[in-house]
Amino acid sequence: MDKTLTATATQAGLKVRKKENKYRKYSPLLIMMAPGLIYLFFNNYLPMLGIAIAFKKVNFAKGFLNSDWVGLKNFEYLFKTSDAYIITRNTILYNLLFIFLGTLLAFICAVLLNEIKNKMLVKFYQSIITLPHLISMVIVSYLVYAFLSADTGFINHTVLPWFGIKDGISWYSEDKYWPWILTVVHFWKSVGYSSIVFFAALLGIDEEYYEAARLDGASRLQQIRHITLPLLTPVITMLTLLSVGRIFYSDFGLFYQVPMNAGALFNTTATIDTYVFKGLMGSGDLGMSTAAGVYQSVVGFLLVLLANYTVRRISKDNALF
Repeated sequence: MDKTLTATATQAGLKVRKKENKYRKYSPLLIMMAPGLIYLFFNNYLPMLGIAIAFKKVNFAKGFLNSDWVGLKNFEYLFKTSDAYIITRNTILYNLLFIFLGTLLAFICAVLLNEIKNKMLVKFYQSIITLPHLISMVIVSYLVYAFLSADTGFINHTVLPWFGIKDGISWYSEDKYWPWILTVVHFWKSVGYSSIVFFAALLGIDEEYYEAARLDGASRLQQIRHITLPLLTPVITMLTLLSVGRIFYSDFGLFYQVPMNAGALFNTTATIDTYVFKGLMGSGDLGMSTAAGVYQSVVGFLLVLLANYTVRRISKDNALF
């Protein structure tokens, strides 16, 4: 009996020591993670308590907690407005274009970088294509204005005369041009940065695959199709699924600052974010803007679940969870 108790105590002691050793082994990593986890808690999770504001009529005299409960009334602003169709259409269509065409362009950009064998040139081109991402959208809006200004713009005074168009175009009062303008500006600013992930994944592909393909007589396009693309499919799928979660959000700077908040461009530049911002500035209703944020988050979450479920049905290995 005593031997059995001793053996049990010894085993328990060994388990405790293993746990202690395990914590000691990973303690540096836990310490390194701590600042990021603290930041996530205060910046991402603690503010989630503010979801309650979406169901209240905020009265600063009473405070957030004691404000009157109004249920789903704040959500009516998005669905009952006459502009609901326009802002929803613009938000979804622009994001679908940005997700699929942006992924394709980033992939192509990464493949082209991978074809450059000179390391100095790779770093130079990578810096050049990443630089626009670091430029503030406010500065970008004035760069666009320098090109499109009716009075002094480069396009009206230099480019269009080459094609025999002397009268110029009033870019900020004709909305038909802006889907193209916003698309070009978005990709100019974001594709270089997005390609970094694909380029990093390309560097992880074993060169022996390409050597074997070259020995079999495969061309560069065939190597990309049969080696590069299949091996990058998990990365492409993951980034696409994450992007789908933000399909009801929009780049506020791109859709508000670049068009200079021109009312004539509303039909092609208004999105849910810019519409809610204008409504908030006009009415100061925090409940309404919070309701819009909750709506965007919930729909985005459901879309990620749906997209991930679809991917799992096709290829379980490529799903996020």
